[in-house]
Amino acid sequence: MDEISRLEELRKRLERYAREYYIDDRPSVPDSEYDRLMEELSDLEAKHPELYDPNSPTQRIIGKVLDGFEKVTHAQRMLSLDDVFNKEELHAFCDRIWKEFENAEFVCECKFDGLAMALMYENGKFTRAVTRGDGTVGEDVTENVRTIPTIPMTIDQTGPVEVRGEVLMPKASFERVNALQEELHLPLFANPRNAAAGTIRNLDTGVARKRRLDMYLYYFQNGEDYGVHSQAEALTAMKELGFSVYPHWKKCHTFDEIWDFIEDIGRQRESLPFEIDGVVVKLNSFAQQHELGVTAKYPRYSIAYKFPAQEVETVLLGIDLTVGRTGKITPNAVLEPVRVAGTKVSAATLHNRDRIEQYNLMINDRVIIRKAGDIIPEVVKALPEKRDGTQIPYVWPENCPVCGSKLVRLEGEADYFCPNPNCPARVVRSMIHFCSREAMDIDGLGEKKVQWLHDHGFLSTIEDIYHLDLHKEELLSFKGWSEKGFTKLLAAIEESKKQPLSRLLFALGIEGVGSKAAKLLAEAFGNMEAIESASTEQLSAVYLIGGISAQSIYSFFRQEENKKLVSALRELGLNLTEEVTASVQSDSPFSGKTVVLTGTLTQMTRSKAKELLESLGATVSGSVSKKTDLLIAGEHAGSKLAKAESLGIPVMSEAQFLEEAGV
Repeated sequence: MDEISRLEELRKRLERYAREYYIDDRPSVPDSEYDRLMEELSDLEAKHPELYDPNSPTQRIIGKVLDGFEKVTHAQRMLSLDDVFNKEELHAFCDRIWKEFENAEFVCECKFDGLAMALMYENGKFTRAVTRGDGTVGEDVTENVRTIPTIPMTIDQTGPVEVRGEVLMPKASFERVNALQEELHLPLFANPRNAAAGTIRNLDTGVARKRRLDMYLYYFQNGEDYGVHSQAEALTAMKELGFSVYPHWKKCHTFDEIWDFIEDIGRQRESLPFEIDGVVVKLNSFAQQHELGVTAKYPRYSIAYKFPAQEVETVLLGIDLTVGRTGKITPNAVLEPVRVAGTKVSAATLHNRDRIEQYNLMINDRVIIRKAGDIIPEVVKALPEKRDGTQIPYVWPENCPVCGSKLVRLEGEADYFCPNPNCPARVVRSMIHFCSREAMDIDGLGEKKVQWLHDHGFLSTIEDIYHLDLHKEELLSFKGWSEKGFTKLLAAIEESKKQPLSRLLFALGIEGVGSKAAKLLAEAFGNMEAIESASTEQLSAVYLIGGISAQSIYSFFRQEENKKLVSALRELGLNLTEEVTASVQSDSPFSGKTVVLTGTLTQMTRSKAKELLESLGATVSGSVSKKTDLLIAGEHAGSKLAKAESLGIPVMSEAQFLEEAGV
């Protein structure tokens, strides 16, 4: 056999061996043999560069740095699913379809908690992977998806094929990734879904390869071109083509069968190797699907039954108090570690002292916890009936746990505060806020990094951030710091000096001054000096700045430590002016409207979208009400979208918004 024939044979064999190992879980050769053949293939490809193939098994293990992600318009929109949250709502959905098609069948599948993805093949070869994006336009992430071992690079079908599914980070991979993040003093991922999304959008393909993602297919987009006429047939056909299709799905004829499947999957949920958040119930027949059609956002033939927030029992080992940048005291439960909704939880918020008393919590109590919105752990209730005599009443302290100052509680307020502006905890939280994305946006100075720098004596004040360059040699001597990373951090710090005055005002953490108020102040006065010297009357004359906020701003700029801080930032070269842009567009389609943003935006950050809307004459609100004129919905839109639809409020996708805005 000549070398070229041997090369082609090795590619086919290694692709088959990978499928046997990753998909079928029935490897036919030992790892040593696989590695030997991979090395032989690498040598042959080096001798014959003219035969380079991006789909070769060798290319899956080579990392490369990408320039960015190309925007791609989907041939057919990738719709999200409408949700139901109880048995009655699901029954009503099925009944509506049975009224249309008396003998309709449904297919029930796990609702994977990952990142929706479309895969394209031409002449049997993998050519492109595109994220859902806003459903109309996604991003080309082919190189990162190519590193996922369960995705075949070749299939036995010469015509064009598009299949869709969910990219996941298995629970085991998620634990490894977060352990490494913690070791490197980097922010932890909130859940496997966020980790998968962050990995797919990383510009270094080596990161995607190391994190070991997976993908399950659930939709054969052009299956009818190949004689596939139902969802059940589509799942079978994709499996036969070599795609990873999760085997636990069921064709159902009655609602009892559907509900039995949901309860069965619910019982298995914790033992699954990946996260799911519900079950998809889909009309089986493609012909009937076409007849029912779709709405602007959802298919009428499919629904997602969402599992209720998972509640887990554990032990309250203690209560720790944290001090925020404003001095607010927040109690946090220290818990016996337990897995909840995909992550191991050892702490949860208790909100305030009143909540502790309301729940009658005692140390060593058995408690119920859950994740609010599947993200933030919280204590739901205590289980006093399980007390065994080891419980200890919790005594709320009179003094700040960090600096010892006597805590204060304003009349009518639920929260306690540390009044000491120099409390170390307040200083750290102030620096974290200053560096945050909504404020000065200093990439690389997240919560853990700021805390580490403070603990090691490098950051004591906000102005110290701009002197980190003086500590280069010392910082590089610590584990986790590199020349490249440090240079990138210094560039981000230097870039932050160009941020407009409105960002700086928000970053300073003035009580009662959020990002919107900061923008209004900056545009009204134009520069920091004018704000510093303004009277309470002048401040309260600014639109939406009330008397209490005006007094807070006035007092802030008359405190000696704040005067020194602003003076130091001025000397450091920070921008203390606001470029007042041309007057708001009064002829834009958003002018005079109250707009709410929800879900995940893919083309710009939420703050940028807000700035754009305000420049177009809109008022951006954080909640949906009868006064809302428009909702702009990104990916994973939830309760705000449901409320808007129930109130009959117009809904616009991100792509539609950008088109209307002329972006």
